[in-house]
Amino acid sequence: KGNCGAKWRGKGVIVTTLAPASHNAGMKASPIQRKDHLDGVAVGMLLTCCLLWGFQQVLAKATMVELDPLFQASLRFLGATVVLMAWCRWRGVAIWASDGTLRSGLLAGSFFAAEFALLYLGLRETSATRLTLFLYTSPFWVALLVPLFVKSERLRPVQWVGLACAFLAVAFALQDRGIAGSGSSLRGDLLGIAAGLMWGLTTVIVRTTALARASAEKMLFYQVTVSAAVLPLVSLALGERWHFSWTPFAASSMFFQTVVGAFASYLAWMWLLGRYPATKVSAFVFLTPVFAMGFGALWLREPITWKLLLALALVALGIVLVNRRAR
Repeated sequence: KGNCGAKWRGKGVIVTTLAPASHNAGMKASPIQRKDHLDGVAVGMLLTCCLLWGFQQVLAKATMVELDPLFQASLRFLGATVVLMAWCRWRGVAIWASDGTLRSGLLAGSFFAAEFALLYLGLRETSATRLTLFLYTSPFWVALLVPLFVKSERLRPVQWVGLACAFLAVAFALQDRGIAGSGSSLRGDLLGIAAGLMWGLTTVIVRTTALARASAEKMLFYQVTVSAAVLPLVSLALGERWHFSWTPFAASSMFFQTVVGAFASYLAWMWLLGRYPATKVSAFVFLTPVFAMGFGALWLREPITWKLLLALALVALGIVLVNRRAR
């Protein structure tokens, strides 16, 4: 329940400091060992997050019939900020204490806000499935950049092969005209790729700066609060219409996007980044486009073809290779 700090030493990463929560003051902190591979807990959490995120993109796209894109994003992170502050107060997590993470936290928050601005604008111009595939190029940015700062996370040749399989799966699926469908534009595709870059940069900042010493709650706090401050201004600048005469579907959608999407799933993601190798965690999320395709087929009537099934097989192979432990 406290704020964890990390030091890189040798091959692994050991969490060596623990600032106890207020109600645990005076208790001796116990070192928490950082894992160098994904265990059952991590895999289960990642599968759940990927499922939720795949559904979330399709849900946001469907909700745009009633609510403008950045208006949705603004309310989502305003609500998530309130929920997160209540959570931290209940759990006794210090998020206001000065710990040297302000600069890196604001930088990560800026990249995070840019990611969602690009994501929601892209959803307006292309299909949810197509944009999700482009968004999840983010692990490649992480794989390329994190090892420059954290040598213990340098990828082995077999892991590069795994990432290549996953990338080929995404590229191959995008060639399927049944997936691309109508209503897709090059601009929407580029917005999706740019959003993936912003996500990758956020992950790199979280893992390679003083922010790595913060708790998962504080990492997320920087990101949702900066987004809550910036996205409403962008929405208003673009002339989006703000209204609150919602249907039950729109209200349910915003509740899910706020509490489950922007709070619970991202808090779990921050927790995973703080305890497991970022390159392996990020590579695993290639399952999200798979789930997005499934939900898109069920809800948006996008066809599932043999090319899509082949892409699914390549994604699975890529994940196995990336997470294969060294001898």
